[in-house]
Amino acid sequence: MRNEWLLKNWTTLILAVLLSTASLAVPRAGAADFPDKPITIVVPFPAGSTSDTIPRMVAPLISKSLGVPVIIENRGGANGSIGAARVASSTADGYTLLLATTGVLAINQWIYDKPAYHPERDFAPITNAASTPNIIVVNPSVEASSLKELVSLAKAEPGKLTYASAGNGSTSHICGETLKVTEGVDIVHVPYQGPAPAIQDLLGGRVSMICDNLSNVVQQIRSGTLKPIVVTASAPSKALPDVPTSSQVGSPDLLAGIWYGFVAPSATPKNIIETLNKAIVDALRDPSVADRLEGIGLTVIADKPDEFGAFIAKESARMESIVTRAKAKIYN
Repeated sequence: MRNEWLLKNWTTLILAVLLSTASLAVPRAGAADFPDKPITIVVPFPAGSTSDTIPRMVAPLISKSLGVPVIIENRGGANGSIGAARVASSTADGYTLLLATTGVLAINQWIYDKPAYHPERDFAPITNAASTPNIIVVNPSVEASSLKELVSLAKAEPGKLTYASAGNGSTSHICGETLKVTEGVDIVHVPYQGPAPAIQDLLGGRVSMICDNLSNVVQQIRSGTLKPIVVTASAPSKALPDVPTSSQVGSPDLLAGIWYGFVAPSATPKNIIETLNKAIVDALRDPSVADRLEGIGLTVIADKPDEFGAFIAKESARMESIVTRAKAKIYN
């Protein structure tokens, strides 16, 4: 009986043995083979800002290091929420990354009534790339050259001055609201879809001021097309050492800045995160990149994933306090 069963099922048994042997001989595709196809870095803002500049600077070096193309995809809207949600729902295999800012990882969850994602739940930190303080700049037509003069002007004509932002929930929005609270002024918020169009309208005189990332406006300040008022930090900027800080002009609570980091979907394997961390950190520290970033007012950080994770948690708690104090809430 047993022999008859063996003869009847011989083909099936042979096929099973062959398949089993093949599975042992050929490595499984996945983390061990990473990377073997293009990597996409999603920038959740339009082209033309520092958020876009950083990944475009490091992409060629990452590509050379890992041996695969690195593609930049701009997916703007809702202060980075649209691009962030796209990456949060992507396959956690290391092939879709997010260039994330302070707003994306530390502000949106507090300012939006219904957040599209949860930063600490949905993302795995890779590295904090760089940071820069914010700076209040005005159109040259605004008759103020210091914070004191700007505040006096705003109080003399409540509701006349306007401040642009990169969008609801951005650091430029939070900075403007903090200015209103700390100095008791009535200025009108004008949100844009990213810093580039906001700065264009500021240059054109359609808005009065912006409190944006220093790296986004340093060239316009140097050329004289925008007038600097105050760096919203406690320490002077190396890029603009002659511009006073908020602490130096007697407004120590007027603090705002931004950091730019790389994250992946939360379930991305640890060894892939480590591979990405090394490639991105090496690129950031390469003199060809580091010198250019520092030249536009950025400080390169390039830390480890666990360090970045602890930093995000700390910044998130700090921003919750600032958003609550400024009463900045967006209902969606």
